[in-house]
Amino acid sequence: MSSLVAVILAAGKGTRMRSKLPKVLHKVGGKAMLQHVIDASTAAGADDKVVIIGHGAELVEEMVAGQAKTALQAEQLGTGHAVLQTKEALSGFTGTAMILCGDTPLLDGEELKKFYEAHKASSASATVMTAIMDNPTGYGRIIRDNNGDVCGIVEQKDATEEQKAVKEINTGIYCIECPLMFEVLETITPNNAQGEYYLTDILDKLYSAGKKVGGVVTADSDMVMGINSRKQLSVAESVMRTRILDKLMDSGVTIMDPASTFIEASVKIGQDTIIYPYTWLEGNTEIGEDCEVGPNCRFTNVKMGNACKIQFTYAHDCEVKNNVTAGPYIHLRPDTVISDNVKIGNFVEVKNSNVGVGTKLPHLTYIGDSDIGSGVNMGCGCITVNYDGKKKHRTVVGDNAFVGCNTNLVAPVTVEANTYIGAGSTITKDVPENALGIGRAKQKNIEGWAENYRNK
Repeated sequence: MSSLVAVILAAGKGTRMRSKLPKVLHKVGGKAMLQHVIDASTAAGADDKVVIIGHGAELVEEMVAGQAKTALQAEQLGTGHAVLQTKEALSGFTGTAMILCGDTPLLDGEELKKFYEAHKASSASATVMTAIMDNPTGYGRIIRDNNGDVCGIVEQKDATEEQKAVKEINTGIYCIECPLMFEVLETITPNNAQGEYYLTDILDKLYSAGKKVGGVVTADSDMVMGINSRKQLSVAESVMRTRILDKLMDSGVTIMDPASTFIEASVKIGQDTIIYPYTWLEGNTEIGEDCEVGPNCRFTNVKMGNACKIQFTYAHDCEVKNNVTAGPYIHLRPDTVISDNVKIGNFVEVKNSNVGVGTKLPHLTYIGDSDIGSGVNMGCGCITVNYDGKKKHRTVVGDNAFVGCNTNLVAPVTVEANTYIGAGSTITKDVPENALGIGRAKQKNIEGWAENYRNK
């Protein structure tokens, strides 16, 4: 076990969220709040983590599986009681416990690392991260002695009027040396307005015992924002979105209108790409250089190459290679691969298909469970009929085939390379290379029929 362990409080119900989902699993910037905290603690140098679970324990435990140990707080009796539940998980540990809250998704790993380094440099037994707030209502107030050391933290409900005037507040982030932390935790009592075991009482006891208790002020008060309601969740989302977009713009991406652009932290975008308004980029999406994306695009887990121009498109779990033009009104569904130089027109859906280099899907077309070669022209209104009511079947179209408008290709069927398919055909049999495939009834004209019908 490393010399720094993160202890993350994630047992609370979050009553004000009014949700069936545990509070810490609500997402900000596309990731659960708790995941943001875990990632920040890793960046701070905490290779080992213990997450304290309680409400919705199974769901939280499932989320942190493989990333952290868990400790169950079966009954929520306060933050001090919560941390005490990690005693078994941290048995024999000698080092620093960095205590974090699982509902603070804006934590910055570098800032936490600086905090830990300041704690170690001060040789303090415990250090609390603090922030200065113009309106500190609701937060615990930091009380310092004449030497500037922290001699206590007073919760809002227990504070005197003089203490309520203090603007330096407790962020709920601590570095505390172990095993001293557990020795003191076992001595605290719930003698307060809430009737709970406060973690903050550790600092008072350590100070009273002559131990050094430090306080490090963070300049980023947004970073320590705790989320207790849907309104606060939306505020955190806005802050997170601004950070993500600023970082992208600093790296050479043009965001035409940040107010109407929504990009998750996991998304990667190359230099000189332009993102137009009302675009959502989510999950493991990667976009190359010199692309134009939007307006009105939503990509989830999409891998895109360079120099693509995509507008009014919903794409998910698919790959778009280089120099592809698509839109408007496109749906690219999972397991689809669009090769270089493909052109996709309006009202086209592609699902579980491979589309070859330079192929054109002009408009009003459905390509499902298909392998379309290179240099193919699929005419307006072409449909791959992939479902027989029980099973899905594949369609294969060879290189340089020309498929006429309003054609149904009834799978399983293969149209070989260099073929022509007559417009309006329903193709149910394989078409050999260089052939013309026609599958439609012979036209019959009945002279005078229309006039006779009108005169009835």
